[in-house]
Amino acid sequence: MLRYILTRAFSLGLSLILASVVIFALIEVIPGDPASYMMGLNATPENLAALRAELGLDQGPLTRYLAWVGGMLTGDFGVSYTYRVPVADLVADRIWVSLPLAIYALTLSTLIAFPIGIIAAAQRATWADHGIMGATQLGIAVPNFWFAMLLVLVFAVNLRWFSAGGFPGWSDPAAALKALTLPAIALALPQAAILARVMRSALLDTLDQDYIRTARAKGLTRAQTIRRHALRNALIPALTIIGLQFSFLIAGAIIIENVFFLPGLGRLIFQGITQRDLIVVESVTMLLVFAVILVTFLVDLAYALVDPRLRRR
Repeated sequence: MLRYILTRAFSLGLSLILASVVIFALIEVIPGDPASYMMGLNATPENLAALRAELGLDQGPLTRYLAWVGGMLTGDFGVSYTYRVPVADLVADRIWVSLPLAIYALTLSTLIAFPIGIIAAAQRATWADHGIMGATQLGIAVPNFWFAMLLVLVFAVNLRWFSAGGFPGWSDPAAALKALTLPAIALALPQAAILARVMRSALLDTLDQDYIRTARAKGLTRAQTIRRHALRNALIPALTIIGLQFSFLIAGAIIIENVFFLPGLGRLIFQGITQRDLIVVESVTMLLVFAVILVTFLVDLAYALVDPRLRRR
């Protein structure tokens, strides 16, 4: 087990190095000069040169890359060109919106997907199965920003149960959770549809195994067989999807955060791109890549907890 963990950790490190090179290279080839954007059209060449020197943009790409990576290793993500504050401070402020939103949405997705996936598998080829699969297909096909606008129209504009956007902060936890409810639902519904279909498929594959038929032959009911024997093995592919979904919910909520005007990491990246704040885009994107790789690593370790065969191997 220790050897497996060390191997996966080494692979994680290589993935981070490769990701940092790709992110920095992609940001470098984007047209436009941050200094020219900040100074405006009437800036003189002398002022532009002074600002570029102040921001460190006059140095070579390799020097800037090494300085950027070296700073991140020590917790220094650089200073924002636009806000003139450390990027780490911006991330620290925004992470308390994006991370709870991702956890909230993933919790809703799991609570919705697991029961309906199990019901669809247990009632295979019945009207309940067909209805659930039809609903999940619709959930996959419809983009989450359409769900978001529909939720705003119904629950914020018409019923006035929720606000249409904004975030009041965590000084009032109840108000904060209420502000995150509609965005979390909009994010959770498509993910729940995907997870439910995966759960149904994995459970059906497990129910066709010989040991399941042996359990039924010993007198267990179908519900007891699913609960005691089939469900744990069916969780392995579901764990993979949950890990990928959590990574997506952290890194891919840019549109939802903009629809609901949430001050999260996704909105910070969007603002950094529009303002040519390259150090913010680079550092926050790298942080999100690290979160994705770390979650994948933890999911790999969770396999051994779910399946005892992997522990013995």
